[in-house]
Amino acid sequence: MADRRWRRTALAAAGWVRRRMGVRLRLALAAAVVVAVALAVSAAIFIFVARLALIGNVDDAASQRAADVAAAVAGGDQQQVTQLLRSGPGDQTVVQVLDPAGRVEAASPVLTGEAPLSPLRPATGRSLREQRVLPVAGEDPFRIVATAVATAAGPRTVLVGQSLRPVNESVEVVTAVLVTGMPILLVVVGVATFWFVGRSLRPVEAIRSRVAGITARDLHARVPVPGTHDEVAALAETMNGMLDRLEVAARSQRRFVADASHELRSPLATIQAGLERLALTELPGSAGHHVQLMRRETERLGRLVSDLLLLARVDEHGLSPRREDVDLDDLAYTERNGLAVRHPGLLVRTQISPARVTGDAHDLGRALRNLTDNAARHARAEVVLRVWAEGPDGYLDVGDDGPGVPADERHRIFERFVRLDDSRSRADGGSGLGLAITREIVAAHGGTVTALSAGPGGGGLTVRIRLPLATHDRGGQP
Repeated sequence: MADRRWRRTALAAAGWVRRRMGVRLRLALAAAVVVAVALAVSAAIFIFVARLALIGNVDDAASQRAADVAAAVAGGDQQQVTQLLRSGPGDQTVVQVLDPAGRVEAASPVLTGEAPLSPLRPATGRSLREQRVLPVAGEDPFRIVATAVATAAGPRTVLVGQSLRPVNESVEVVTAVLVTGMPILLVVVGVATFWFVGRSLRPVEAIRSRVAGITARDLHARVPVPGTHDEVAALAETMNGMLDRLEVAARSQRRFVADASHELRSPLATIQAGLERLALTELPGSAGHHVQLMRRETERLGRLVSDLLLLARVDEHGLSPRREDVDLDDLAYTERNGLAVRHPGLLVRTQISPARVTGDAHDLGRALRNLTDNAARHARAEVVLRVWAEGPDGYLDVGDDGPGVPADERHRIFERFVRLDDSRSRADGGSGLGLAITREIVAAHGGTVTALSAGPGGGGLTVRIRLPLATHDRGGQP
């Protein structure tokens, strides 16, 4: 159980690391790992081959020494044999000459009184090799060559031992150099890969940053196409083609909405005029009630058409509000009076202080009207209007005591045609465009609009507008 838990923890940690590592870092680490594996295998093969080559050189040297001693023994040149038995400075070679009985007849000074180096006894004219550890040489490994030679006094065996200590020392030095240099090389490979991948991904980052800044209003923008004619350039061209299609589709949709809304205004005006005339006449039975119902529905349809026209204009050209002094407190008082007339059953509470901004009074009034209409639709008993100035900004709050909106859904209420699943739904008569229009108007004035909880328990909803104050005006907190 503990092992399974540890494995799950390790897998979760590995997944966390992978999710937070960028492409550059992952590629750099992958390149370092691949190079490390390749270097480790190559170094092992190199050391193995180098050791074999060095041992071969030792065997050749021992064989040559054995051949020289054998030639001197066969020729009976005792002086030369004595010279060959001696080891020169730095020479780690030992020699023995054995009689036919296998006893040591002559030996290097360091082997005086020692037993034969090896039990090898080749036939005359033949040579044998082996590797042994000689106690007399500090337990060092030696390569031993045994050569048999015929003499006038009978066959003799020449044993030549060549130490492998220089081979081992050379291999150790090479291994140390490789072990020391490998981390440095891996760091260089990782850094170089990280840098080169970063340079390769610069066009991708340029494409990403450009795409991140493209909205529905500037679909005419295009991503930069690098001149490399590679996969990144193909990606940029594909994205530009997609943006072309999106721009054409969006333009066609906006044109359709604008044309349809414009064409609907005339028949709507005719219907409204006819219904108004019908309302002034005496109608039998419940016809009067139906006429009033139809008037309300046509008014609602007229507002929807007007909203669609406004949004189509915003999408096509954006809002260009007039720049004049607007008193938010005056707008709030006006809207309070209108709200009391439209919804006489609601309590309208106000907390209003002077706050002057620069903008279009008509557009800001429309934004406030949308907020109060939305609040009135969902309020249980009261709507609250607050206006104040704080620092460089003016604030306008519209709150209600309705069911509220979950915190994770509040950002969605400013999207077009969005209705939530609670009481703020299609049955309340909203078109789903009022708050979206409010956001567009406030954004055009350089402000922001946010949705907040109206009560400590999360009930109700307060929509707050923040606008920069006029440069010559400063207000105070109420």
